[in-house]
Amino acid sequence: MAGKSEAQTGSQTLSRGIRVLEILAAADRNLTIDELANALGVHRSVAYRLLRTLEDHGLVTRDAAGRLALGAGLAALASGVARDLQHLALPELNEVANELGMTCLLAVLVDSEEAVTLVSASPRQSVAVVSYRPGHRHPITRGGPGKAILLSLPDSAWPATVPDGLRDEIAESRLRGYARSHDEVVPSLRSVAVPLTLPGQPPAAIAVIHVSFPRPEAEIAQRLKLAAESVARAYG
Repeated sequence: MAGKSEAQTGSQTLSRGIRVLEILAAADRNLTIDELANALGVHRSVAYRLLRTLEDHGLVTRDAAGRLALGAGLAALASGVARDLQHLALPELNEVANELGMTCLLAVLVDSEEAVTLVSASPRQSVAVVSYRPGHRHPITRGGPGKAILLSLPDSAWPATVPDGLRDEIAESRLRGYARSHDEVVPSLRSVAVPLTLPGQPPAAIAVIHVSFPRPEAEIAQRLKLAAESVARAYG
């Protein structure tokens, strides 16, 4: 019984540690320990012990005010995730970002219900640059990248929580050939996204995000489709 209890405790600790990283990745600013503890649903002392371990491994850091952010140690880990896909996609994302003047990103499906940004590129010249960090997660029922992933999935693989209104929207998006969103993940941001299907990889999407679109959505979507086709050809 003792062994089983220890295994459960270890699993819970690991799960909480991973959840800490997810919370910090999704936050739009650095968080206090109290804010993190509340988001995690644990006492401050429990959050503090988790943070000390993550800090020791360089996965979490603190700013001058003591607020928490993801640490540089995650970059070393992230560099090994789908390395080939990142390497092949980044030149295309950079080209789209610079051509359209908007941040371009590639997101993949994780845990059956969330989209995580794998790699992103910002334009060299733009009046306003939107930063969207790799590791950012959100439900596939919200946001352009998530809904573009839904476009490529059979309805039977969708989360059970998909409302009828979204089902109607996805049906329209399939006819249109791309997904779009506004104010769904980050306030004031718009997104256009298209599916990306690669052999041996989870469903993915290529998207652009910005506060406004200087070109028609259909034109942006067509450029994204060309990028997706190029990545697919390079990936083989």
